[in-house]
Amino acid sequence: MLQDISPPTLHEASSCVLETDRLTLRRPTLADVKAITRLANDRRIAENTRRLPHPYHQDHAVEFVRATAADRREIAFLIESNHMPLGMVGINWREADIAELGYWLGVEHWGQGFGTEAARAVIDYYFEEFDVDQLHAGARVSNPGSRNILEKCGFQWTGVELHRFEALGSSSPVDRFRLSRGVWSSLKNWTSSTRKAR
Repeated sequence: MLQDISPPTLHEASSCVLETDRLTLRRPTLADVKAITRLANDRRIAENTRRLPHPYHQDHAVEFVRATAADRREIAFLIESNHMPLGMVGINWREADIAELGYWLGVEHWGQGFGTEAARAVIDYYFEEFDVDQLHAGARVSNPGSRNILEKCGFQWTGVELHRFEALGSSSPVDRFRLSRGVWSSLKNWTSSTRKAR
């Protein structure tokens, strides 16, 4: 059963910072809007991310930052390396009892392991903070890089579904994955991600 995400929990999440060997993950603010817009405004990202429109304008970033600050169903983190934004990662509860991991990176940061490192930090946060048994995720079947991240994090394939992609204006096949608490626990030594309160 998903733990209710009460305002105190979201307040804690908003002041929480996750750190890994190379990355800092923190809640995005309006000061990050230009960087988010620059990174997200690439068709290659939008075509593999269900909710990103293309072109991606500054107004989209403002709306996203404000929505994630107020939305009880989503916790988002800006991924940074040496204070340079790289992309986004987070968990959303679009369905009350199903939490889903999502992420994207600016194209210039692909293939360097940042996605896996950021995903693992948020997965740890999720299982440590919430009394839940599993986490879901998806990757467009034509996106082997995203699938690779999920498999390296211990996710197991559960099937294929059709999902609508805003930038495509249509549906596309998506490989669906699930990570159980038991598998996560057995893999927990994967990284030295830590959380610091600020």
